Amino acid sequence: TNVQYLYLLEMNLYIAVLFTVTMLFFLSRYSLEDEPSNLDEMPLMMSEEGFENDESDYHTLPRARANQRQRGLGWLLMGGWKILCGSCCDCLARMCRRTKELKARTVWLGHPEKCEEKYPKNAIKNQKYNFFTFVPGVLYQQFKFFLNLYFLVVACSQFVPSLKIGYLYTYWAPLGFVMAVTMVREAVDEVRRYQRDKEMNSQLYSKLTVRGKVQVKSSDIQVGDLIIVEKVGIKSIPTVKPFVFLGSCFIRTDQLDGETDWKLKVAVICTQRLPALGDLFSINAYVYAQKPQLDIHSFEGNFTREDGDPQIHESLSIDHTLWASTIVASGTVIGVVIYTGKETRSVLNTSSPKNKVGLLDLELNRLTKALFLAQVVLSIVMVALQGFVGPWFRNLFRFIVLFSYIIPISLRVNLDMGKSAYGWMIMKDENIPGTVVRTSTIPEELGRLVYLLTDKTGTLTQNEMIFKRLHLGTVSYGTDTMDEIQSHIGQSYAQPQPAQAPKAAAPKVRRSVSSRIHEAVKAIALCHNVTPVYESRANGETESTAAEADQDFSDDNRTYQASSPDEVALVRWTESVGLTLVNRDLTSLQLKTPAGQVLTYYILQIFPFTSESKRMGIIIREETTGDITFYMKGADVAMASIVQYNDWLEEECGNMAREGLRTLVVAKKSLSEEQYTDFENRYNQAKLSIHDRALKVSAVVESLEREMELLCLTGVEDQLQADVRPTLELLRNAGIKIWMLTGDKLETATCIAKSSHLVSRSQDIHVFRSQVSNRGEAHLELNAFRRKHDCALVISGDSLEVCLRYYEHEFVELACQCPAVVCCRCSPTQKAQIVHLLKQHTANRTCAIGDGGNDVSMIQAADCGIGIEGKEGKQASLAADFSITQFKHIGRLLMVHGRNSYKRSAALGQFVMHRGMIISTMQAVFSSIFYFASVPLYQGFLMVGYSTIYTMFPVFSLVLDQDVKPEMALLYPELYKDLTKGRSLSFKTFLIWVLISIYQGGILMYGALVLFESEFVHVVAISFTALILTELLMVALNIRTWHWLMVLAEFFSLGCYIASLAFLNEYFGIGRVSFGAFLDLGFITTPAFLWKVSVITVVSCLPLYIIKYLKRKFSPPSYSKLSS
Repeated sequence: TNVQYLYLLEMNLYIAVLFTVTMLFFLSRYSLEDEPSNLDEMPLMMSEEGFENDESDYHTLPRARANQRQRGLGWLLMGGWKILCGSCCDCLARMCRRTKELKARTVWLGHPEKCEEKYPKNAIKNQKYNFFTFVPGVLYQQFKFFLNLYFLVVACSQFVPSLKIGYLYTYWAPLGFVMAVTMVREAVDEVRRYQRDKEMNSQLYSKLTVRGKVQVKSSDIQVGDLIIVEKVGIKSIPTVKPFVFLGSCFIRTDQLDGETDWKLKVAVICTQRLPALGDLFSINAYVYAQKPQLDIHSFEGNFTREDGDPQIHESLSIDHTLWASTIVASGTVIGVVIYTGKETRSVLNTSSPKNKVGLLDLELNRLTKALFLAQVVLSIVMVALQGFVGPWFRNLFRFIVLFSYIIPISLRVNLDMGKSAYGWMIMKDENIPGTVVRTSTIPEELGRLVYLLTDKTGTLTQNEMIFKRLHLGTVSYGTDTMDEIQSHIGQSYAQPQPAQAPKAAAPKVRRSVSSRIHEAVKAIALCHNVTPVYESRANGETESTAAEADQDFSDDNRTYQASSPDEVALVRWTESVGLTLVNRDLTSLQLKTPAGQVLTYYILQIFPFTSESKRMGIIIREETTGDITFYMKGADVAMASIVQYNDWLEEECGNMAREGLRTLVVAKKSLSEEQYTDFENRYNQAKLSIHDRALKVSAVVESLEREMELLCLTGVEDQLQADVRPTLELLRNAGIKIWMLTGDKLETATCIAKSSHLVSRSQDIHVFRSQVSNRGEAHLELNAFRRKHDCALVISGDSLEVCLRYYEHEFVELACQCPAVVCCRCSPTQKAQIVHLLKQHTANRTCAIGDGGNDVSMIQAADCGIGIEGKEGKQASLAADFSITQFKHIGRLLMVHGRNSYKRSAALGQFVMHRGMIISTMQAVFSSIFYFASVPLYQGFLMVGYSTIYTMFPVFSLVLDQDVKPEMALLYPELYKDLTKGRSLSFKTFLIWVLISIYQGGILMYGALVLFESEFVHVVAISFTALILTELLMVALNIRTWHWLMVLAEFFSLGCYIASLAFLNEYFGIGRVSFGAFLDLGFITTPAFLWKVSVITVVSCLPLYIIKYLKRKFSPPSYSKLSS
């Protein structure tokens, strides 16, 4: 029949919807974040049998086993389908959006129309959405969370007449409010991004044309344009016009690589001979540049002028380029645009950081799914008790909708508002001034940290270098004997020939030492990349012309600029002993002697410092004698094989490193005119090469680096930050394991670890051999390390890479047992890799802290990233989730704010769920008593008011609660240890709240039914009033430290409810569907109403107060002894 057909159709529809909701519940497991992978099950294979296994099979076994576990039908249903769909979508996207292959390019000066290809527009676009994708995009980002998706399905079900429980606004108003707040917030952020992009794209630049200067917008700049830049951010261009008349300029790159020191850039030589700017258009010249790349520290290209005879070719390097996001610090630059838009270095290096999801959010998401399962089970039980009679499937869905308040939609609203409140409290804390919360979604992570990975230079140390030690092999000078060096320098330059010994009558030893000191100090004063800068007192402008040299040399307003603070410390030291760097340009530098004489040296070649070579060199020609000298300084590991044989360098380097000093070895080599001419020809030829230029250039330079004369060894100290030692001790007592990741040498890193008390002086240290190069050596080292207990680990980046290649799981397992780990010679990529390893192999939360651009990848990879505004710039601070000004502030940030944020959010989340569970329990009792009818107990307005105006303010006031005072939390950091175990929010505490909700809901409903006398209508008024009073008393029961806003919230909510009883009495009927009766206004003022409500409330709350009192008396929590 038609009726049976309709029933069958309706039943199929319900089954389909139920299946969809259930599948969404399981699949949303993976929507937030992949579950932390379990520790690799592979056992420790440290025996010789394990060592003799095949190498490839051994180190791929864990991955193969993990991959094998991930495959199968279960993998497909539980999230594998998302991976497959994602792969298909990526393939389709790549097919539809064919990425243009990046190629090398030829750019003609001032002629963009000659470009062979079409290059991207020079516009910045940081917007996430456009006009058409905004609404769908925001909705997708919200409904991929199980909680929001669940409420959308429930709200949509109310459009089906047979499933309708109450008014539509009961379900759509809260959901609409949450979505509206989210959309407004996203819209505001999107408008701000659009305005920032528009502002950047509308910046005006001076473009040089045949007709003169014209103003163009940044977005209209094309490849090949000639742009004039004066102290503003620029696009990526090689310089082709000089700064003043020197052919050089200074730029700042702190927004690109985090380094605040000025860098010297030079111009193309052949353009310096042009008499006027307009002549740049009369020459026929082009730049051949390499394809766009990520590396901001290298550039290869050639400059060619074709209208000359013969053609002029010049090689271009990083010294000729100014990247986007850099700033011209002095002078004016004219450059040709090589890269624009998406092809600039800064855009290519910009990666979208992932959205970090806190562990608390993941735990609450799992509890929400458990509540959904309980809701479905409860609905099935109610239908089963009905006997599955009639359209039972419709009743099943009505019960699911009826019990939907068991999962409160206000949970996300309360938690998000709480996170904003925590961020505001952190930024307003006067004890940690300058702290900025950049990611407001994870403040609770600060209270769950187990591993802290920190940088050394600038984070634990001040990055302020002070010259401490000069060693000549047979004699060493410290801070207390620097006056002897000053005396030797004065005597040396007082003679007519400063290079010779002072006097024939002087003792031979004295003459030898004086000569060696003079040579060493002169080498330190010449071998560097430092430039003196003079600030004019009249107008503050930099004066560096040769005409004013004499006037400027006597100015005490001199400052030094260099890319390394070590070099500045060395040059300042030579100034203190009498040899002062007073002027430097592209081709020469000048030193002033103690007698006031100015010596000029011509710069023939400079070989800058690189992380690969670990040394820098300079070839100098002295003006007076014409002698050519090659000076070089660098790390001892790089210089040991370059200098002549000696028996003291290695030992003294170790001694200085143990004192925490950064060491540099200084050497020299005298060159004849023929030697230098031969070298110059080979060097220029190598620099013009396009293919393998770096290898060819380094090979030519290495031909000079042989049998150099060792002059001296210098030691520079990097001072510790304020209160580093007590802060590290505080964190260690809190149960946080600290790993120091640095690019510095092993000895210096070990010394800083000891001086900062990262490793106690009585603690044993296991140092991995720095030359672990294969699997066998790694195996032996790990065996030796395994036998030691409670010792710190020190390992270099190269050894770490070998260990992770073959024994990843074993190494991480052993390292995690150490009280402290020091990784030296680490690259930025290795730092991020270590963070990923800790997250992958442990279920604990990680935090990374640093201050430089090289720490950004580590900060973004960690669960919680903290940046310090230091001497290396603000790049780490801007990329971090939290920004602080000093390392010592991390103690209060974690012990006070992190601890409070986690405990408050845990209490708030569980109380909001309790608020939903208790009313769902009352609904279940009501339905079970009245023949399992799927009729709502309270009308829509009461349900909305219950979760908003009646209880919202007291519940949200829990964000002001604290168990101990901040001073106590800092004095007893052991309190922090309890948080890492997650005991404030676990399945145990959740089940306790479930039992409390069932008990209180049952008491409230049964009590109201027992005491209703003859008029059934009073059950709603009595039960709902007792429910509100119970919630207010439960908030008071959970508060540990009262705040005046908490008291205000309690009385305000109570006043609002009493007012609604008086003026909105029509809403207190038990439902128009069944009875349609309303509350008698006079009843609420009778003694019967008051005593019935009081009895029910006391019975529901008094046992919990008694249990809490007994628990605090016989099993007090750790904080209770301190709070008293």
